[in-house]
Amino acid sequence: MNDYLLSLILGIVEGLTEFLPVSSTAHLRISEVLLHISLGDAYWKMYTIVIQLGAILCLPVYFRERIAKFLSTFPTGENGDRTALTHPLSLTLIAFVITAIPAFLMTKIIGKHLESLTIMGSSLVVGGIIMWMVDARNAPSEAAGPSAPPGRIHTWKMEAMSLGQAIWIGACQILSAVFPGTSRSMSTIAAGQLAGMSRASALEFSFFLSIPTMVAATGYDLLKSVMGKGQNPIGVAQIDAHGWIVLAIGFVVSFIVAYASVAWFMAWVRKHGFVPFAIYRLIVGTLVLIFLARAGT
Repeated sequence: MNDYLLSLILGIVEGLTEFLPVSSTAHLRISEVLLHISLGDAYWKMYTIVIQLGAILCLPVYFRERIAKFLSTFPTGENGDRTALTHPLSLTLIAFVITAIPAFLMTKIIGKHLESLTIMGSSLVVGGIIMWMVDARNAPSEAAGPSAPPGRIHTWKMEAMSLGQAIWIGACQILSAVFPGTSRSMSTIAAGQLAGMSRASALEFSFFLSIPTMVAATGYDLLKSVMGKGQNPIGVAQIDAHGWIVLAIGFVVSFIVAYASVAWFMAWVRKHGFVPFAIYRLIVGTLVLIFLARAGT
């Protein structure tokens, strides 16, 4: 297959799945197998990092007004009821640190799991079941809305989050790092819902948390690649004009598709639940495990 077309396809896959609770890592890995991309190739390893950065960078653009508002109201918040420790920006950084430290310490374990389709397929299935159960549990409160008597949901906006909720979500996000296929988005959304957050507030916090989390993770991996460190390193000097064009296509396509995906997902969640994504995870995960069983791997 032409490398430009290949880059276009992978850019679309990354953009569509990075922020949906279906695991972009699993979908890229499955795509690489179906498209016969060599996982041992240093260039394509770096390519996946670059297109992830393209997807991530859509978030500061999409949420630019929210970010500006949070910055202007730090540390007391819009209603004057926040502190330097409980402001939404602070809670985002706290959750990031809770995730980042254990994930960094378990780098070798995480690296061993990143190419395992068995772990990804199993994580898709288990994550789908959890997402379905949690969303169904909160559905009556979602339908009743914030004006109803207190139910399972007591946090309807990200501005009203507590320190405990942020710590809990950061801890749960570690699962997505250790078990690829779990989905960072799924783990943070489900964790937020279990902690009493609405679908919309849990989703928005998931988006905000992904900015420092994914920039740090992909930036670190990219630095190792271009500096010639780690497994299968590739230096910038080794990339020719063709390689740069392939990277650029994937980066731009991933950014555009991810931006559209975030806009659509935010609108969807306000009216619908996460059950369709849970069903999708169950189907894809089951197909992956069936494929592996028949292949004898």
